[in-house]
Amino acid sequence: MDDALTEAWLAELGAQQRYSDHTIAAYRRDLRALRQCFPGQPLDALDEARIRQALGRLHASGLQPRSLARALAAWRSYYEWRAPAAGLTRNPAHGVRAPRIPHSLPKALSVDQAQALLDRSQLPPAETPVERRDMAMFEILYSGGLRLSELIGLDWQPVRTPGHASHSWILADEGEAVVRGKGGKTRIVPLGRQALAALQAWLEVRDGMLNPKSDEDARAALFLGERGQRISPRVVQLRLQALAQRVGLPLHVHPHSLRHSFASHLLQSAQDLRAVQELLGHANISTTQIYTRLDFQHLAASYDQAHPRAKRKTEDKSGH
Repeated sequence: MDDALTEAWLAELGAQQRYSDHTIAAYRRDLRALRQCFPGQPLDALDEARIRQALGRLHASGLQPRSLARALAAWRSYYEWRAPAAGLTRNPAHGVRAPRIPHSLPKALSVDQAQALLDRSQLPPAETPVERRDMAMFEILYSGGLRLSELIGLDWQPVRTPGHASHSWILADEGEAVVRGKGGKTRIVPLGRQALAALQAWLEVRDGMLNPKSDEDARAALFLGERGQRISPRVVQLRLQALAQRVGLPLHVHPHSLRHSFASHLLQSAQDLRAVQELLGHANISTTQIYTRLDFQHLAASYDQAHPRAKRKTEDKSGH
């Protein structure tokens, strides 16, 4: 019974909320782990004390805080969906807190590195449909600070048909994207001149990547894979890393690196944390504040390079 309910919930996450295959697989493992903590007991019978006990068992088995937090989020989301039909008076995972996750600083590109990547330094201009698509994707990631899942979910225009209803789309004439992010919250993201130019170049050739097997979701999708369906997260990751290697960046560049770079560079210029919070779609400003630490690192590096007393300190350490 639990397995059937789990699969029904996961199917809904994939079909209606467009969760990635990776996230769905992780949530399936998280619910399986919860069931294994209490063999023979249905999930509907677990209360808050059992949820806490399960979290403690997984922690004792060596699961790290970040994985525990994801597992708790999966349980909480499942019970939010299941509670009304099961007649539960409350979500048993609602009041349970996960262990604190130590904040690690996100890795952002420098401004020069971001420019080299998006300008395709020493490479010919993007001409093929795939190259045009790639540049539009990367420009939008950096210009709008989008998450990878948000980029994948974009439609080229708002579409509502029996087989597809858009939740995120581009408004090219207004220079904006309407984006549904985490928690189903929608925000409007401005797109810069370079992103809009790359987008227009892609839209001129986009229809050529559709084929007779493309479904309604693909026909609405802004970005397509070579098989004529909505592009997959893995393809975006591989194409971005390939471009980073071609332009000679000496580091691994992930799509989230461009989101981090967007936030860091905006803070360096504007110093407006609230604005960055809104643009990133963070529910809590504490999440955004990690970028102030990135900005401080940038300032500290500049200090070390430019301040005469900082140089003196470095020289003293070297013994001169």
